Amino acid sequence: MAGPMMTPADLQAYLHDHIPLSAAMHVRVLSTEEDSITLQAPLAPNINHRETVFGGSASAVAILAAWSLVHLRLKSEGLESRVVIQHNSMDYLSPIDDDFTARSYLVDRDVWASFARLLARRGRARISVGAVLETGGVIAGRLEGQFVAFSNAGLR
Repeated sequence: MAGPMMTPADLQAYLHDHIPLSAAMHVRVLSTEEDSITLQAPLAPNINHRETVFGGSASAVAILAAWSLVHLRLKSEGLESRVVIQHNSMDYLSPIDDDFTARSYLVDRDVWASFARLLARRGRARISVGAVLETGGVIAGRLEGQFVAFSNAGLR
């Protein structure tokens, strides 16, 4: 890695400033590691009519954790880019009736180097990232998403 990872406080401020939904959902950044980002969200602003977390909120926090992992890793390697989600699937395994976390990870850690090289060489690359939702020590959901990074060179 070329530079340090952004601190949890810095990432949280970035998300709240640039992705306002994260602030409305009261998302907190618990950790920023090279291979994982962990976000936390409370039940209250994400509640549905059944007093559990709204599925859209659960999905949004999982996507945000996965997106953050790609964004921070590229930034720490000096690869300024725009990262967007192209496709995802979400499995809801159990209702979430309390605060919850989303922990992201690379689906295949071995492809990162080729992903970064392709982005640097061609200006666009795709990678699979997953996230696990947990509440009270129970896995409540899983996301797998395809994220595309576009080099900032030439983008306006």
